[in-house]
Amino acid sequence: MTLQWTVVAFFLYAEIGLNLILCIPFISAKRWRLVFNWRIWKLLSPYWNKCFFTMILVLIVLLLDAVREVDKYSRPEPLQDAKANPSVYDHVHMKLFRAQRNLYISGFSLFLWLIMRRIFSLLNQIAVTLEDNTSLQTQMDSAVRAAQKFQEDNQLLERALLDEEKAMTISNQQLKTEVEKLKKQVKAADEAVRKSNAEVEAMKKQAKGLAQEYDRLLTEHHQLQVTHTHTHTREPQ
Repeated sequence: MTLQWTVVAFFLYAEIGLNLILCIPFISAKRWRLVFNWRIWKLLSPYWNKCFFTMILVLIVLLLDAVREVDKYSRPEPLQDAKANPSVYDHVHMKLFRAQRNLYISGFSLFLWLIMRRIFSLLNQIAVTLEDNTSLQTQMDSAVRAAQKFQEDNQLLERALLDEEKAMTISNQQLKTEVEKLKKQVKAADEAVRKSNAEVEAMKKQAKGLAQEYDRLLTEHHQLQVTHTHTHTREPQ
């Protein structure tokens, strides 16, 4: 195996190992996100896309070279030449086997390279989704607590309003009772005023009658005095 295919083979083995590690179930996406957020990856992130596409181009070139080799040693001409010489026949089959091996190595390396990038992307998206779900769950819990508190405040407000309404009802009843008492007192005062006015009218009438009787008595007294004076005047003659 030449140096380039040895490197591709080790690259394939590394990809297989890394993909197996990424698929370990007890390592969560959050932990992988912590690993992806290491400072070293942030420093290498500007070169990541370039490295990724460069490896794709290299693997495609190697894959095409392997396809060319397989096609080369699969044609009838080398096999016809190999039939004439048994050593050449073994050599052609060995070359064909190596070409097919290189084709599988380069093809699987390219496939796993694309799969690995997709796995990285999915793990990162899962971690972000879990973080968003956690924040949404926290917001939902806070919203539920706020709603419960709002409901409790509404219940307290309703109780306060009921108590205030009861107090206002009692106060209104007391005010109505006081008003009824005042009405009765006003009515009694009106009756007393009417009685007083009637007594005053009666006293006025009585006083008027007494004044008339007094005037009549004065008139009679004056007449009696005049009569008595005339009587005394006539007696000495």
